[in-house]
Amino acid sequence: MKNQKVTFMTQAAMIAAIYVVLTFVFAPFSFGEVQIRISEALTILPLFTPAAIPGLFTGCLIGNILGGAILPDIIFGSLATLIGAFFTYQLRSKNPFLGPLPPIIANVFVVPFVLRYGYGVALPIPFMMLTVGIGEFISCGLLGLIIYYALKKYKNVLFRPIRDRV
Repeated sequence: MKNQKVTFMTQAAMIAAIYVVLTFVFAPFSFGEVQIRISEALTILPLFTPAAIPGLFTGCLIGNILGGAILPDIIFGSLATLIGAFFTYQLRSKNPFLGPLPPIIANVFVVPFVLRYGYGVALPIPFMMLTVGIGEFISCGLLGLIIYYALKKYKNVLFRPIRDRV
């Protein structure tokens, strides 16, 4: 039982760290009205492990804080990632092509309002929903599914609890 908790926390911490690193390595694309946050590709990971849910939330939260985001963006942007990760986990036994949909939908309905009312971006909200949706489709949909299929054959090694390892 203790090993399972340690494994869960370790996986969550590693996912958070990778999210933060990817956010900053690709910082020119990670922030702004038109963004492709490469780190959002990791939102596919709840299909493999529930530890990805707090890991993604924490990574997004830290990435937003260190990236200089304003408080509404830190709160609501991170919550959008949390909601997306939670519902991706709920779809884990379904078709993997459904996995990217929750984070895409969550961000399409949250981020444009943060941009408008938090940052004062004067673009129309439907236009920002489109641009955020395109960015999320690229990162969560295309890159996320590439990650999914790359990790799928190793999921029993990478995401198996320690108690199952010999």
